[in-house]
Amino acid sequence: MKTEKSSSEHRRFTIKERLEYWFDNRVTRGSLSLIRVLIVISILLALVIAALIIAFRFNEKGEVASVYWDSIATLINAWMPSFGDGSMGYLILMSITAIGGLLFTSVLIGIITSTIEEKIDSLKRGNSLVLERNHTVVLGFYPGEYTLLRQLVLAAAGRPSCVVVADQMEREEMEQSISENLDVPKNFRIICRTAEITDPASLEKCSIDTCKTVIVSPTDDMRTIKTILAVSALLEEKGGSEVSVNAIIYKAEHRFPSSIAEANKISTLQTNIILAKMIAHSCTQTGLSAAFREIFDFDGSEFYFVRMEGIDGLSFENLMMRMDKGTPAGILRDGEIMMNPPADLVLSRTDRVLVFAEERDSARLEKKEVPVKACTKTLPVMEEVPTGTVIIGYNETLSIILHELPENVSDVYLVGQKTAQEEKDELQKIADERNLQLHEYQGDPESESFLTELAQTSEHIVILSDHNLDPEEADMEVIFLLINLRDIRKRHGLNFNITVEMQKEANQNLIGHGDHTDYLVATSMSSLILAQVAESPELLDVFRELLSNEGNELYLKSVAQMHLEGQYTVRELRQIMLKKGYILLGDLDKEKYSTLDRRLNDSVTLSGEDFLIVLGQN
Repeated sequence: MKTEKSSSEHRRFTIKERLEYWFDNRVTRGSLSLIRVLIVISILLALVIAALIIAFRFNEKGEVASVYWDSIATLINAWMPSFGDGSMGYLILMSITAIGGLLFTSVLIGIITSTIEEKIDSLKRGNSLVLERNHTVVLGFYPGEYTLLRQLVLAAAGRPSCVVVADQMEREEMEQSISENLDVPKNFRIICRTAEITDPASLEKCSIDTCKTVIVSPTDDMRTIKTILAVSALLEEKGGSEVSVNAIIYKAEHRFPSSIAEANKISTLQTNIILAKMIAHSCTQTGLSAAFREIFDFDGSEFYFVRMEGIDGLSFENLMMRMDKGTPAGILRDGEIMMNPPADLVLSRTDRVLVFAEERDSARLEKKEVPVKACTKTLPVMEEVPTGTVIIGYNETLSIILHELPENVSDVYLVGQKTAQEEKDELQKIADERNLQLHEYQGDPESESFLTELAQTSEHIVILSDHNLDPEEADMEVIFLLINLRDIRKRHGLNFNITVEMQKEANQNLIGHGDHTDYLVATSMSSLILAQVAESPELLDVFRELLSNEGNELYLKSVAQMHLEGQYTVRELRQIMLKKGYILLGDLDKEKYSTLDRRLNDSVTLSGEDFLIVLGQN
C-alpha cells in the first residue's frame, strides 16, 4: 500500500513568494545589504534601458558607449530628457530611467536617514564601547541613591577622573537623574551605559579589563553575586588580573567564598553586619553615628596609609606630638596593621603610617624637635554607669547587636520579637556570655500608651528595620514609630535618644535630623565604606577592627567625667589621651556638632557638656 505524501511536499512556491522571502532575508541583514540590492537593481535597469535603445535604434548618433553612459547618468541625476534630445522612443525610455533614478534616490535617502537615526538611538541608549583606561566602573544605579557617586567625586579631590556607570536603565534617564541630583565638577566625568550587568558580553562595552576598580552596588544579593561572577568571567577572558572588585552583600549567608575572593581580588562588604555593629556602638552614645559617617566620608578627614620622611627612630608618642594637618592612628609594618600602637613603639623608615587627615599628602612633621613633657593631668578612673537599651523590631542582625553592645549596657528590652524558640535560645546564650539581662515586652508598638510606657523604661531606644519587607514598606514602618516616639518625648519631657535603622537614603530626608536621633541608613553607610575601600583596599582591615567589639573602636568620652573642662592646645589633649591609651580624633559639642582633625597648635575650650571623639580599646 502506497503512502500518500502530504500536500506540503507537493507545494511549489510561487515567484512572488520566493522574491518576498529573498527580500525579507536581505532586510534582516541591515542597511548596507539593502543599499547593495538597490544599487544592483538600479544599474540593471539603466543597462536594460540602454540595451533597448540600441536594439530599436533609438540612438540616432549610433554611439553605443554614449547610450550606456547617458542611461546611467540619467538614473543617477533623476533628470528628465528634453524634447530635442532624441526620438520619441528615446525620450520615453530615458524618462523611465529618470523615474527609476528618482525612486533610487528617494529610497537611498530613506535608508541612510533610517540608519543614522538607528545609530543615534543606539548612542543615546549607551551601547557604544568606552575607550578609557584606569577608570572606575560602577555596576548598578538606583535613583535616589547618590552617596557612592558623591564620594567618588570627593575622592578625586580635583584630579581628572572618570567613572562609568552601567545598569539596565536608559542612558538618558541615568544622565538626567545624576545631573539633577549631583554637582559634578569639570575634572570629573561620569559616563553612563545601558547594560545587563549580569552578562559578561554586555559588560564588555564598559572596558572593565582596562579599569582600575569595579564597584558592584545592586540592592539584591542574588543579582550582586551574578554580577561578580560575570565580572570575574570577563576579567579571566580579557586578562585583567590587576582589577579589584568591590561589592555590597546584605546577608551573611550570601557571603562570597574567601578562596575565590582572594584569587580574583574581590572585596565584599556585608551591609547588615556593618550596620548592626554601628547600631550597637552608637545606640548608647548619641552623636557617634554622625562621627562614623564623617570618618568614612571623603568630605573632610579620612584614613590614609602614607610613607613619611623623618619618622625613622621616632617613638609613636613623638610622632603624635609633631604631626600637623593630620593625626597618626597606627602603622603598617610587614603587612600587619597596628592601630593605636604603644606610645614608646619606635618607628622605622619602612613603616607606613595610618594617618587621619583631609588629604593623603597633607600631614606634615614639625621640623623642630618637640620634647615630650610629662603629662601632669591625671584622669580619673571612669566607672561605666550601667544603662538599659530598648530594641523595637527584629531582623537577623539582632544577635550581632547584642554581641557588640558596649560593656556598660546591663539590660536589653526586646519589643515586637517574632522569633522561634531556637532563635530565642541563641539570643539568651549571647546575653549570658555578655552578662546582659534580656526582658521581652509584650505589646503593640503602634499603641501610644504602650510606646509611652516603653519610653520611660530606658534612655536608649533602637528601631530595627524589617529586612523581610519591601525596603519602602519597612522604612515607612520605622518612620511611623520614630515620629510617634519624638512626639512622646516632647510632650512628656523625656530625654531618651533614638537610633534608627533605615534601608533607603532618600527616605531619611523625609524626617530630617531630630534632637537626640541617630540615623544609620543601609545604602548610604555602605556606600561610604565601599568608596573608601575602592580607593584604598588596605583600609578594609582597619574598618573591620573599628566595627568590631574587639580591638580598637570609636568612643565618645565625656569631658565632664574626665574632668577636662578648660582650655587646651590640641598637642596637650593628644598627649593626655595617649597616656590613657586613646588616639584623639576630634571633639563633639553639646549641639552634637563634631570637629575632627584639628591643627596641632589650635586652642580648644572644652565644657562639661562636650565629648572627645577617640580611638582606642575600652
